[in-house]
Amino acid sequence: MSATSAPSAPAETAATETDFLAADAGQKPPGPTPSQSRFQVDIVTEAAGATDDKSPNSDASSGVPSSDKGPQESQGADPGASGEESKGRFRVVNFADPSAAGCAASPDASPADGLQNGDTVMSETSLHSSTGGQHHYHYDTHTNTYYLRTFGHNTIDAVPNIDFYRQTAAPLGEKLIRPTLSELHDELDKEPFEDGFANGDELTPAEEAAAKEAAESKGVVKFGWIKGVLVRCMLNIWGVMLFIRMSWIVGQAGIGLACLIVAMATAVTTITGLSTSAIATNGFVRGGGAYYLISRSLGPEFGGSIGLIFAFANAVAVAMYVVGFAETVVELLAGADALMMDEINDIRIIGTITVILLLGISVAGMEWEAKAQIFLLFVLITAIINYFIGSFIPVKAKESVGFFGYDSAIMWENMGPNFREETFFSVFSIFFPAATGILAGANISGDLADPQLAIPRGTLLAILITGIVYLGVAVSTGSCIVREATGNVNDTLSSQFMLNCTDAACKFGYDFSSCRTENVNCRHGLLNDFQVMSMVSGFGPIISAGIFSATLSSALASLVSAPKVFQALCKDNIYPGLTMFAKGYGKNNEPLRGYILTFFIALAFILIAQLNIIAPIISNFFLASYALINFSVFHASLANSPGWRPSFKYYNMWVSLAGAVLCCVVMFVINWWAALLTNVIVLGLYIYVSYKKPDVNWGSSTQALTYHQALTHTLHLSGVEDHIKNFRPQCLVMTGYPTSRPALLDLVHSFTKNVGLMICGHIRTGYRRPNFKDLTTEQSRYQRWLLKNETKSFYTPVFAEDMRQGTQYLLQAAGLGRLKPNTLVLGFKNDWRDGDMMNVETYISMIHDAFDFQFGAVILRLKEGLDVSHIQGQDELLSSQEKSSLMKDVIVSIDTSKDSDADSSKQSSKATSLQNSPAIQKDKRSPTVPLNVSDQRLLEASQQFQKKQGKGTVDVWWLFDDGGLTLLIPYLLTNKKRWKDCKIRVFIGGKINRIDHDRRAMATLLSKFRIDFSDITVLGDVNTKPKKEHVLAFEEMIEPYRLKEDDMEQEAAERLKNSEPWRITDNELELYRAKTNRQIRLNELLKEHSSTAALIVISLPLARKGTVSSALYMAWLEALSKELPPILLVRGNHQSVLTFYS
Repeated sequence: MSATSAPSAPAETAATETDFLAADAGQKPPGPTPSQSRFQVDIVTEAAGATDDKSPNSDASSGVPSSDKGPQESQGADPGASGEESKGRFRVVNFADPSAAGCAASPDASPADGLQNGDTVMSETSLHSSTGGQHHYHYDTHTNTYYLRTFGHNTIDAVPNIDFYRQTAAPLGEKLIRPTLSELHDELDKEPFEDGFANGDELTPAEEAAAKEAAESKGVVKFGWIKGVLVRCMLNIWGVMLFIRMSWIVGQAGIGLACLIVAMATAVTTITGLSTSAIATNGFVRGGGAYYLISRSLGPEFGGSIGLIFAFANAVAVAMYVVGFAETVVELLAGADALMMDEINDIRIIGTITVILLLGISVAGMEWEAKAQIFLLFVLITAIINYFIGSFIPVKAKESVGFFGYDSAIMWENMGPNFREETFFSVFSIFFPAATGILAGANISGDLADPQLAIPRGTLLAILITGIVYLGVAVSTGSCIVREATGNVNDTLSSQFMLNCTDAACKFGYDFSSCRTENVNCRHGLLNDFQVMSMVSGFGPIISAGIFSATLSSALASLVSAPKVFQALCKDNIYPGLTMFAKGYGKNNEPLRGYILTFFIALAFILIAQLNIIAPIISNFFLASYALINFSVFHASLANSPGWRPSFKYYNMWVSLAGAVLCCVVMFVINWWAALLTNVIVLGLYIYVSYKKPDVNWGSSTQALTYHQALTHTLHLSGVEDHIKNFRPQCLVMTGYPTSRPALLDLVHSFTKNVGLMICGHIRTGYRRPNFKDLTTEQSRYQRWLLKNETKSFYTPVFAEDMRQGTQYLLQAAGLGRLKPNTLVLGFKNDWRDGDMMNVETYISMIHDAFDFQFGAVILRLKEGLDVSHIQGQDELLSSQEKSSLMKDVIVSIDTSKDSDADSSKQSSKATSLQNSPAIQKDKRSPTVPLNVSDQRLLEASQQFQKKQGKGTVDVWWLFDDGGLTLLIPYLLTNKKRWKDCKIRVFIGGKINRIDHDRRAMATLLSKFRIDFSDITVLGDVNTKPKKEHVLAFEEMIEPYRLKEDDMEQEAAERLKNSEPWRITDNELELYRAKTNRQIRLNELLKEHSSTAALIVISLPLARKGTVSSALYMAWLEALSKELPPILLVRGNHQSVLTFYS
């Protein structure tokens, strides 16, 4: 008894706490306020077991070791637990001050019904409060007794639970979300992260609708595997063929080939049934049947195209079955001479009345429809039994029409084929539609209680039962009925002809040879009488009732299937114009609009009353969906995705592939032009959906196979040595945010698109505590922007101490295998003279590092600049959709220095330096401020590479041989659509007395490289001294950056050089005087020859590392490229990238 009496205090406390909770539940909405974490861990609580805490409410917990607390806590807490269901991840708790604890609520609160899954119970240690009378609203992190009992200590770490894996609402409440890694791992003083779904389980609009349905689905009618699948499939497979065509097929093909025809059709349907079972058991199946299975396996392109034609085929099938029913009724009326008008119009009238009645049954609800199906199945089975009973009762009166009862002679005579104006495949094509009802159960997957159990069991059993019955009827009719009979009782044999007669009927004293030899119109026997089973049966009208049952049940199943499949298709919003049909009504979410649409389609085809052309198209539509279901299983198995884990194991990927091929073969066997038409329609819809790119992600096997192939090919590529012929410029482009430098992005994309790799590198600097989660979020956000912008590139951000370290990270780690960058692309640092010169040191070091890593280097300069991120409104480059879905209507305000074009976008100094509390601004359209002139020019210049370039020139100044990259980039550029009107002009250095010789040599080289050019200019005056004013301007530019060591002591000079390594020494300046003059002279020549070019590509001058200071190198680049059209300074890694060998 000591165990139960000891925890009286904790029990009382727990009860009090839960009453606090219940009292407060309505006052405070669940969820953290912006200033508090979802899980605010109390440090005092963590240490309660070890600390001697004297607070009034802590003595129980501090006196009891945590390992012993579980049973006591659970006994005391359960009676007082609130029965209200948890509204979020964990319950919100009100912490009152200790003095108010006794009077806030009574400990004798009525016990609740018990805890729902996911609820938490208060622990006595959670009442620590250091704020007097203030209320603390936060998530109680230490109270789930289930975890306590399991692990012996309090933890918010959740144990495995099915509700964490749901995509929609759980049966007992909302989807539970497990604690995120951040909540378990991050430091306690960090701000909470934006809440979201774990593992990217964000719901699509269709899934949200499904979640809403699930929440409102109490009282919904759900079917088991017999009523939902078996009954439907059997009724659909046992069509009209069973009674009015099976006997004719036996007459034409014989028992042997008739059985083969049934076996072939059953083989196709069995393989498809196995494939359907595999897909249906690979995860939860919602409504939509064949469409849902195919779209979730192969993706929206295949699913959307098949879903539409499958729904349409079902709608037209309603008409086909109703016309079959009406024809039978009209035959009976004609036999009784009771036609209303003529045969065609009678079919229309009876068909219209019938489809209206069927629509009434369907709209009344699935329960009524299911009851009607069971009644029709009962009639159908009675008719089949009636036939078999009749076949065992020989009647003398029936002998003249060919029925003699079972006899081996008749069976042997009917064993072989006797085709009359038919072939094996034409007979097969007439029978096969009878086997196409196998998806009737899967089509109402949303109305099944357990689709994963019902679809495999019901479908496969239905195929087995119906196949056996078809074979039984084939053997039975072939064994007791002769092929042809006159129906004349006087066609008996005289004794003198008995010896010459060889037919099976001769044995029974009948001579029907006149049917073959004379032009006698024989209307009886297997070949001539479609109603032969009705004649054989014990009671003929029951067979007529069976025909009615078979046609009406198939029509009813199709009338239900078409709207259900169509509704699922419309819910996924693959065809935006059809969303109005997604709405459901009533507790069963019935697609009433779909029923009306199906009714009108069916009515239109019923009024045609001639379905001989439509029937093969319907069969082909069904076969196309069967083929894709089989292919889905093969494709998913081939992709080898870890997510492909069907619980139904009796399938094989190669058998499924064979099934898909068989379905395609059967399509062409049945009707070649209908098969072609089906393929054209599927292909057209596939192209349309691919073009529209619906915003869905279902984890299809197409994605899995794409990944598998990419991985395989990347690994394979890594085992192959590089070859000059296959060289591609693979660029690491230092764009910062991809929206920051559009000109750099567009130009590099122009020559890498569909040719080489492009990676947008972004180095995030200046963070005391980098927020890696934000980095991941931004990575996916900007990658989506690149895709939406149709830029074939990867965005790769990194955190680093400074730009140089970040560049080194990217140069070493960016890319994969052979898909690694080999060229570093930078924007020119236009503002190099305005800021800290250590930034220039870093910038030049990045170029040196690129060469150290054996990379080529490319620098783009526009005189207006490159960085547009400071211009208001540039954030709108991210689409509003991206903002709403990814940024939660809040964007980070980032300020960047105007032209630090190599530098990463850094946060404004006005904003706090901590990444976890960025300056936030609401995404409201502020009134647009007119741009100043320079910003206007910058914006126009930044977009110049997005438009067609017209008939300009690309001037290539190939001054130094770097392996050919300086020539390759312009060649690739002018191959693109935007640049194709531009001509390449080549400029080379040379001696005045050898200009013609050098020009011819270069022309020969370019022709061997197969590179078209419009002109070659040999510059004989490169080494001429530049103009004096330009030299003076250069010296004035570098003046602030000189060390001037001659004017100070050596020690002071060395100290200054060490602290400011970018400074230019007098010795260095004198040593490189000629090189300096060459850059100034080249700028003069560029202005003279290329001032009107669309783009200049020139060899990047090299500076020896450790010898030339960064300020001098930067001054060279400035002097070379200033006041010019867009200029690209290029230097390869001095390994050949061009070859003239084949």
